[in-house]
Amino acid sequence: MKLGMLELLKKWANKLAAGLSDLRVAIILLLVIASSSGLGTAIPQGEPNSFYLERYNPHPWLGFLGGEQLLNLELDHLYTSNWFLFLLAWLAVALLLCSLRRQWPALKAGLRWLDYSQPRQLSKLAVATSINNSNGDQALLDLATHLRQKGWAVKPGPQRLAARRGLVGRVGPLLVHAGLIVFMVGAVVGAFGGQRLERYLAPGRSLELLNRQGETQLELSLSKFAIDRDPAGRPEQFSSSIELNDSDANKPLATKVSVNHPIRHRGITIYQADWSLAAITLQLGNSPLLQLPLQTFPELGEQVWGIVLPTKPDGTNPVLIALQTEIGPAQVFAAGSELLGLLPVGGEAVEIYGIPIRLVDVLPASGLLIKRDPGVPLVYTGFAILLLGGGLSLIATRQLWAIAEGDTLHIGGLCNRNLTAFADELPLIANAALHHGAP
Repeated sequence: MKLGMLELLKKWANKLAAGLSDLRVAIILLLVIASSSGLGTAIPQGEPNSFYLERYNPHPWLGFLGGEQLLNLELDHLYTSNWFLFLLAWLAVALLLCSLRRQWPALKAGLRWLDYSQPRQLSKLAVATSINNSNGDQALLDLATHLRQKGWAVKPGPQRLAARRGLVGRVGPLLVHAGLIVFMVGAVVGAFGGQRLERYLAPGRSLELLNRQGETQLELSLSKFAIDRDPAGRPEQFSSSIELNDSDANKPLATKVSVNHPIRHRGITIYQADWSLAAITLQLGNSPLLQLPLQTFPELGEQVWGIVLPTKPDGTNPVLIALQTEIGPAQVFAAGSELLGLLPVGGEAVEIYGIPIRLVDVLPASGLLIKRDPGVPLVYTGFAILLLGGGLSLIATRQLWAIAEGDTLHIGGLCNRNLTAFADELPLIANAALHHGAP
């Protein structure tokens, strides 16, 4: 009874392993994971719950997913959600089982030399030919010499030989599977162990980055921020000149970061992500220069910064000074949204309600994205293994056997890809071998 139960369990386990290692299952999982990753790109990740409720309840995503539904489906932290991790684990198991059940046995089978001793065995192979020669044994020796010169591994036998080339291509699928698994492990490690910080810094300001013990690991100081614009005034590139004061270094490290050109230092990656306007410097009449901080006004547009200033000593009759770029000009609005004037950056003063106001300078701020991702080495390693395996998989594995029977040389072969090219090459190999020893 126990033996029958064990056999039944073994049978079920084999069926389950066969189903999990099915190539079609792996392809479907890859498509689902890729589609899900697209959702993570379209939906902001890691924001507070209130962000999704306020943004998607009035205007559901795709017309039917409100804030509550997004939170319930864990789409606010998709890459660390239970269902996404389950898909990754499922794919990893499928790839591992496929490697153990199919690719590894195929590699071991390829390492073994098969010995065909009868010409009728060769005639059943994918490609085969027979060539008459007055000296079959000599033709066999010439064939072995020719194959070795062409990079084939040859194993001679009595009146026969076996040869193969491109066996390294059998390793390719195993490396592809291993690379995908390492890549997914790196992604999971990065999702759980990574840190992300986005800050706006004005020139002259600094930011301290702490390690897990709460100690200052790195101090980042912004010395200069520049925005390159095209003739139409549209931003083309942002660049920040920064200094990194490392607690373990003797002197600061001066470097530069720009869009698509991040910098990496001690496991920390700094990206140029955005820009903003931090402050303006004003002079009211003959007053000293006043540097005043700016705030955003989303109700006026996505990139509108400004400040509200009273024009009377009692704080009444305020005006709004608004800017969209650091090159100006600034627009001055009355409380009733009436445009009162334009203030050029660095230009002459403009009288507003009897007060000369001069816009001396605009201080832009650099938007820096700072990431610590411990999974990056694994991700890069996985990509390298994947690329290596993909390249090796392109190498065709060819096997060839030859048997000398009297004055006839029988040749047959197998190839795991591009069989047509191998079929065209086989007669050329045979003819070259027959003429190899000819004077």
